[in-house]
Amino acid sequence: MHTASIQGMSCQHCVASVAKALQTIPGVSEVSVDLSKGEANYAGDVNPAVVKEAINAIGFTALEVK
Repeated sequence: MHTASIQGMSCQHCVASVAKALQTIPGVSEVSVDLSKGEANYAGDVNPAVVKEAINAIGFTALEVK
């Protein structure tokens, strides 16, 4: 599993938006988003820059993707 730290999520709608954005990335096979930690965990062999771009494109800030 990989982790993306995300800034700007404040509700379950935000969680759903991030999950949906990550699930549309080719190669991502599993996604879970934790509002309290401000993190998204995902499985798959995906370039971290692509994940960061997908998160930023929907209005949140991806601080770190590892």
